[in-house]
Amino acid sequence: MVLVYKTWVIVVLLLLSFFVKRKEQQQYTLHGYAQGTDYSIKYYAESPLVSVAEVDSILLKIDSSMSLYKPYSLISKFNNATKALSIDAHFLCVINKSFEVYKATDGRFDITVAPLVQAWGFGPKPITVFPDSARIKELLKNVGMNLLEVKGNELFKKQPGVRIDLNGIAQGYSVDVVADYLLHKGITCFVVEIGGEIRMKGPKPDGTALRVGIEGPALNELSEPQIRHVISFKEGAVTTSGNYRKYLQAGGKKISHLINPKTGYPLDNQLISVTIFAKDALTADGYDNAVMAMSVEQALEFVSAKKNMEAYLIYHRKDGSVTDTLTAGFKKMIVN
Repeated sequence: MVLVYKTWVIVVLLLLSFFVKRKEQQQYTLHGYAQGTDYSIKYYAESPLVSVAEVDSILLKIDSSMSLYKPYSLISKFNNATKALSIDAHFLCVINKSFEVYKATDGRFDITVAPLVQAWGFGPKPITVFPDSARIKELLKNVGMNLLEVKGNELFKKQPGVRIDLNGIAQGYSVDVVADYLLHKGITCFVVEIGGEIRMKGPKPDGTALRVGIEGPALNELSEPQIRHVISFKEGAVTTSGNYRKYLQAGGKKISHLINPKTGYPLDNQLISVTIFAKDALTADGYDNAVMAMSVEQALEFVSAKKNMEAYLIYHRKDGSVTDTLTAGFKKMIVN
């Protein structure tokens, strides 16, 4: 009799769970300001699962590790040190990826360019004059990731004048950390955007795909930047590096914030912007700057040879006009 009763109760509970309508997921949006820029997060859930305060706390911790604008940060302490410093897990992850990109791109990406970035006016301190050739030659003595070494959780510099700048890769890492936090909370559909660097995962609860616009300069470069393409993918990241927004003016010439670590001078080549798709934002953000230092042909060949990576390039033709090109995989992501 007891067994029959228990069986009946189980059947009733199963029927109730079948007929109770599951609460529909809805979109939640978070906006904030961190790392010197705006961020925007959109996610789908049955109820609010993440707050602005939680996101701000995550980003503040990363800033305390890798922001050049925080005198108490680990990176500031390392730059002021003469030999070595113990670093945290955030810092170590970005350093290891930096070594990967440095080696893969034959030194086109190099985090030891900090003295050059500062000398050209793109560092935390203002400048009054651009450096001359003698100053560049002197600064180059402390540039090169061969001057860095990681042992356990310690980062060593082989010369006391070595200083690093992680601005070309740390924001992508921040996007990944926030995205991973959403996944940890059980969120399976989201878009995380910090300063234009994006990672997203879909589809939406109704089955439709997530979409993201790719910005670039107008074809005549005199108009405001515009959305060049709309792309869609199930899961991954897109980041963009370009010289059409962040630059200084020297006479009638634009000085790019992207510095060639081999010459010590700002980049001055065909490419105007590079958008990279990769599985994570750390990878995309690390490679987009390095690809900017290549010719169009080198860039297409390099990215096409990398697994799970695609690129969209905007560049100057020889006659000065603006055009674009892209890898075959990136073309497949474009929404018609």
